[in-house]
Amino acid sequence: MELLPMTFASGWASGINAYATVFVLGLLGRYAGTGGVPEGFMRTDVLVVMGILALLELVADKIPVVDSFWDVPSTVIRPIAGAVIGALIAGAQGDLLTISLAAVGGVTALLSHLSKAGIRLAVNTSPEPVSNVAASVAGDVGVVGVSTLAVLFPVAAAVVAAVLLVIMIGLAWVLMSRVRRGWEWLKARWPSGVPSA
Repeated sequence: MELLPMTFASGWASGINAYATVFVLGLLGRYAGTGGVPEGFMRTDVLVVMGILALLELVADKIPVVDSFWDVPSTVIRPIAGAVIGALIAGAQGDLLTISLAAVGGVTALLSHLSKAGIRLAVNTSPEPVSNVAASVAGDVGVVGVSTLAVLFPVAAAVVAAVLLVIMIGLAWVLMSRVRRGWEWLKARWPSGVPSA
């Protein structure tokens, strides 16, 4: 069953950039004739909207402070996108498979998003912008690579996504003190103040 690895890999990618994940999957389904991509992702209107949103996120993610502000609403958007992608990959029949793959996609997206957001908070505390851009580009490359692999070689994509997820969680854990410092740094820059966490 290649649906599970495809969902896991797509969920990981959604946690980094949900719009780019849908965009890449849609392009591969439409122009490469690959199977397993939900039909809705291949529609022109979906590709245009996802392309624009992916481009916005691509730019926002390169700017210190803006990237962390962008991650706040993404804490809701990315896991939901991962769950929806999983449900659509399963065929969205409302059966156990749909529910299971939606859960896998959503939880994987949440874990990769929280790890990414934590790492980026830690990186934002460094005074130079190079590490921020490098972290963002690494995420972009990961999303495109894992999303492409998810369609072409789902099992390999799931393995790569699992390794990346473990590395990200480990790195976020190691950087926890800097993540806390990053959270304080972000709260100090929040326009109207952030309630204490």
